[in-house]
Amino acid sequence: MTSHAQQPEELVVLLDDAGRPIGSAPKSEVHTDATPRHLAFSCHLLDADGRMLVTRRALGKIAWPGVWTNSCCGHPAPGEPLEAAVQRRLQHELGTTAEGLELVLPDFSYRAVDASGIVEHELCPVFVGRIAGPLQPDPSEVAEWQWVEPERLLTAIRATPWAFSPWLVLQAEQLPALAGAS
Repeated sequence: MTSHAQQPEELVVLLDDAGRPIGSAPKSEVHTDATPRHLAFSCHLLDADGRMLVTRRALGKIAWPGVWTNSCCGHPAPGEPLEAAVQRRLQHELGTTAEGLELVLPDFSYRAVDASGIVEHELCPVFVGRIAGPLQPDPSEVAEWQWVEPERLLTAIRATPWAFSPWLVLQAEQLPALAGAS
């Protein structure tokens, strides 16, 4: 029988109301109907033509399966710098990395409940960067993907917010990359 090394459990950083770390917990145990506030991030990738990458979450995802969202999301590990976590997650979800990552919404925070009752309650700094290589999405993370002109994305979000992740809907009105699209 072949033995496989068990992957260490992914931890998320728990936060108090002021956004200060107060501990950590296994990611697998955090996302419930009573999710504590924790640290996350969102990343929006642009291509050389200024189009934004949107992804459709895989149908097997626990929260918001099948909805369209930003390029990549994730959680930094305890002590992991945010930019390193973004690059790690871009590699994992999309098989690529980003150049020129810029923190554009450092204090973005939200709480939302999906149709199954799973709660997201995150301080979620938002980054924008340029894609640095070809896409090779992981099908367990990404069902579909599309490069979209910012003005078309904003129009779609405003017309059908229910088809997009709640964090993308909230971020869209604040993102500099979309601000000029209205």
